[in-house]
Amino acid sequence: MLHGADGVAKMLAKRVEQFVRDVVAPYEQDPRLGAHGPSEELVAELRAKAKAAGVLTPHILEGGAHLTQRETAAVLKPSGLSPLGPVAVNTMAPDEGNMYLLGKIATAEQKAHFLAPLVAGEVRSAFFMTEPAADGGAGSDPSMMQTVARPDGNHWVIDGRKAFITGAQGAKVGIVMAKSDEGATMFLVDLPDPAIRIVRVLDTIDSSMPGGHSVVAIEGLRVPANQILGAPGEGFKLAQVRLSPARLSHCMRWHGAATRANEIATAYACRRQAFGKPLVDHEGVGFMLAENLIDLQQAELMIDWCADVLDTGALGTAESSMAKVAVSEALMRVADRCVQVMGGTGVSGDTIVEQVFREIRAFRIYDGPTEVHKWSLAKKIKRDWKSAQG
Repeated sequence: MLHGADGVAKMLAKRVEQFVRDVVAPYEQDPRLGAHGPSEELVAELRAKAKAAGVLTPHILEGGAHLTQRETAAVLKPSGLSPLGPVAVNTMAPDEGNMYLLGKIATAEQKAHFLAPLVAGEVRSAFFMTEPAADGGAGSDPSMMQTVARPDGNHWVIDGRKAFITGAQGAKVGIVMAKSDEGATMFLVDLPDPAIRIVRVLDTIDSSMPGGHSVVAIEGLRVPANQILGAPGEGFKLAQVRLSPARLSHCMRWHGAATRANEIATAYACRRQAFGKPLVDHEGVGFMLAENLIDLQQAELMIDWCADVLDTGALGTAESSMAKVAVSEALMRVADRCVQVMGGTGVSGDTIVEQVFREIRAFRIYDGPTEVHKWSLAKKIKRDWKSAQG
């Protein structure tokens, strides 16, 4: 018998896994899937089925209680068994991270207006922080932010440009980061708004997230003062509240995707005959699958370790950076081996292996590229050494 919150998470994880495997996976060849993600019609259809199955937004319980990070990992990993799984059960980025931030920081009024429809899976959201490199704007270094906000009576007026904004097209809830006199500040906005214009939707290597990734122009956006998230000048602090667990959530979801890719590659290697025996019996292939198991297990251990740190209440910035680097690089190796094991089939669209490879390649950049996280960790090493010297 399962007891307590851990038991709830395990039961939810089993239900999510069954739903993703049995209901969501058959949609992976649906014509409503495009280069910029699934259509709004497909999103609504999948979420209606998730709601009927009792697995919509499974990491947030009735009454608004959020699972611990360790429990969230148990649920989000099986949600990622299909690239469509997080979309269907409402655990995808950026919504999952935005719901977490709003649940921690938003006022009761803000939660009722912005958070409740997100948790219900009725709307999607976007997080407007990254800016175009050509403009010298904020990317991995948010201190370079060029988007500005100035007070105007009981409102704020925001102007700037943003880039790589996931899900902006079709989103109903926005969190906009801008630079005010007090410092970086976050604003909650209703979308669409004529002052927020999608310049173009970028063609990127990944294709799992509804709305794709957009370049956005913000021109004279007026936001009521009561729609500031937190307080003016708290933007960078709040970004860390969101980004540390959000990085880990990416690891959870893509661990599920890599696990499924490995299952497909394993089945292929065990069935496919070459040179008088199954592919798996050739050391070159069998060893790749063995290495996949090792990388998947090590990645899972890293996810659980980082989740435990975050569950202590620590900000976990260094730990989430380590997890992001270790897991994204390990899962990239897994996806690459799966493609290699399957040969021509692995680079075709006949299975999700090719898509998982593309998605995880993008994951190594999104939420901070590997090199930025290593640089941040190196700075911490230096600070810790100096502190130890007195």
